[in-house]
Amino acid sequence: MRSRWIVAALGAVALALVSLPLLSTRAARPVADPAGAPMEFASAEGGCDARARPASLDFTLTDMNGEQVKLAQYAGRPILLNFWATWCGPCKFEIPAFVELQDKYREEGFVVLGVSVDDPADALRAFAADYKMNYPVLMADEAIQEAYGPIFAIPVSFFIKKDGTICKKHFGPATKEQFETDVRALF
Repeated sequence: MRSRWIVAALGAVALALVSLPLLSTRAARPVADPAGAPMEFASAEGGCDARARPASLDFTLTDMNGEQVKLAQYAGRPILLNFWATWCGPCKFEIPAFVELQDKYREEGFVVLGVSVDDPADALRAFAADYKMNYPVLMADEAIQEAYGPIFAIPVSFFIKKDGTICKKHFGPATKEQFETDVRALF
């Protein structure tokens, strides 16, 4: 009896995550900046809030090949910072869109940074090869998760403008078209 309730609860959570992209694209989405201060975004149509807060890029993370990567090296570029994991179904859904967006906007300085919340390097390398990930795949540490979180669920994506402000924060899966609208707002 108890296991049926657990399965039902998990099903409800899965349904809620799948339904998020279907919500009105005109609704404002309140979020918090990395320092925890409230931040409102004007709309989900790609516009950025004039009160956007600075993104913290003062982190050095290890990539899937064991190299140290300073996020500060990406300062001055539009960034899509995505927290994800290899076991996350909605995360897997988003990755092909990120690959396409990385290819499309690379010449304009755009970069996707995939930050895995709990996968080991060997699993990341195999996964990245399977999904043809063409952007840096990094391993999260507690400090970055605290700065951009708390990260309660994944995927979570932060859209960071060239000037270093967080333009938008997106919880849950989204379509390529939704991501592209948000990416274009960064330029």
